[in-house]
Amino acid sequence: MSPASKPISLTRYLIEEQRAGHISADLRLLIEVVARACKTISVAVGKGALGGVLGDAGTGNVQGEAQKKLDVIANDVLLEANAWGGHLAGLASEEMEHSQPIPDVYPRGNYLLLFDPLDGSSNIDVNVSVGTIFSVLRCPDGVTTPEDEHFLQAGRDQVAAGYCVYGPSTTLILTVGHGVHQFTLDREQGSFMLTQRDMMVPEDTKEFAINMSNQRHWEAAMQQYVDDLLIGKEGPRGKDFNMRWIASMVADVHRILTRGGIFIYPWDRKDPSKPGKLRLMYEANPMSLLIEQAGGAATNGRMRILDIAPDQLHQRVPVFLGSKNEVDIATRYHLEFDALP
Repeated sequence: MSPASKPISLTRYLIEEQRAGHISADLRLLIEVVARACKTISVAVGKGALGGVLGDAGTGNVQGEAQKKLDVIANDVLLEANAWGGHLAGLASEEMEHSQPIPDVYPRGNYLLLFDPLDGSSNIDVNVSVGTIFSVLRCPDGVTTPEDEHFLQAGRDQVAAGYCVYGPSTTLILTVGHGVHQFTLDREQGSFMLTQRDMMVPEDTKEFAINMSNQRHWEAAMQQYVDDLLIGKEGPRGKDFNMRWIASMVADVHRILTRGGIFIYPWDRKDPSKPGKLRLMYEANPMSLLIEQAGGAATNGRMRILDIAPDQLHQRVPVFLGSKNEVDIATRYHLEFDALP
């Protein structure tokens, strides 16, 4: 491999983005700290049973969900790594009820970090890919001690977003608002290396990802949309579709970023009080920014996810994201059903 074709490191990529005026020095440092934390989490995930990290932690998170040991470990790693660097004003985690300002003993920066420390953690014990999702916002001007309300910004205001998937290789997917790029962890060097620039989601697809076991609980628009997919060539869509479902959002979205598809977690009637399953701030917003930056689309079935004005830190939403034309079609099904008398 010639020197010009060798992959560059994440650090070099971020420095070049800073020189181009795309990111600030503090944002560069913030992303590097998150990446280092992800390397630590990757090591813990990779040890599995040998590291004593499998199984339940015996605790629950703010949503009342049982936590895995690695949920707690990953959350603690990200909290500790980001506490002292001086680039953050505060952070919020899917695993904590409220946001947390940077301790007074450390300097504070101008950014807010939100994260799902270990997405898909129900898959840990069966050795299926899991991951970390993160989102970066600007701290509002004049705010020195951010509270929950200061994190409630629309997804379009994100300055960076990404995820790290812990699979056969550890892969970091990142956007700072100028395309989506993939970095692969070189375990010998201990560095994330740029392995694909400008990832793009194909506009059309023949694959969909959804939990079909919930079909009986879906609303009519969703039932009709999936029925038409399953009919295949003989139906109104005129082509056969394949279904893929890993039950780990990072793994499903990574597949879609790599080869196209649509990921759907719709509203259902199992718990009518909840407007959706996935969290807007920790999952839907960062994934939607990545998908849009890669030429795809993301809606809640009715409107663009990045335009939703959040009113709760742990707000839930339905999610439809992936290949643009397929997301547009799924959204149209819902809007047409809404327009029926």
